[in-house]
Amino acid sequence: MRKVYFLLLLIMMGCLGCEWKLQSSDSQSDSQLMVIDRYDQLELRYLTTGDFSALQEMNIEYPVETRMLIEDMLHLGPANDPELKTKLLVFFQDSTLQTIMRDVQKTFADISDVEEQLSESFLNLKKMLPSLTIPRVYTQISSLDQSIVAGDGFLGISLDKYLGEDYPLYVKYGYTERQRSMMTRSAIVPDCLGFYLLTLYPFDEADTTRSARDHHMGKIQYVVNKATDQRIFDNEPVRNVEQYVAKHKDLSVQQILEESF
Repeated sequence: MRKVYFLLLLIMMGCLGCEWKLQSSDSQSDSQLMVIDRYDQLELRYLTTGDFSALQEMNIEYPVETRMLIEDMLHLGPANDPELKTKLLVFFQDSTLQTIMRDVQKTFADISDVEEQLSESFLNLKKMLPSLTIPRVYTQISSLDQSIVAGDGFLGISLDKYLGEDYPLYVKYGYTERQRSMMTRSAIVPDCLGFYLLTLYPFDEADTTRSARDHHMGKIQYVVNKATDQRIFDNEPVRNVEQYVAKHKDLSVQQILEESF
């Protein structure tokens, strides 16, 4: 399973200054709304009330999501640790994390707008890339770790990284103005598309030059702009891709992402 973690996020920010449980299938009709699985609400239930049944549900119904959260994001040890229930509760007793959890619960009580935008964008993307597998999507709270966790057929959205550019704790903990401008609700959908595309069309590991990585990100961001029908990314690499595509109108999106030019 390939995962896009914080290292990739740093690469993306370094390249272009952009930080980047849906039940779905290829047979999903165009009119069907993608429903984001609120895994974060299970977290909240356990972490705020100590309801052990919530932790059991996390482990039984969402074993992959829970293992990734515990082991890869919070670094609390193996997910099958018998002391996990205590470690997790203790970890989130931190006053800052308690504040973040409350603010996530309030800010994202309703995410129907995100579901609608994500549905439309992924349907557009699938029209451009017919072989695309629509991912399952879930939300989580990851203590200000990576924004999006992406891999083979899944996307995890860390809602604690999208509380708004003026969110006081982002300012307090040293996020730059540039970083905070991308930690907003409106950034969720383009981040999801960008990270997911990067799992399907990753950087060429043999080419580590800054210009090559910028160009590759320009192609990814060009496709995100097309899928969202918005000019979310406007930078030199994206404009270079646009100019090339304008001269080669027969190029498919798959060719744009796969071919060197």
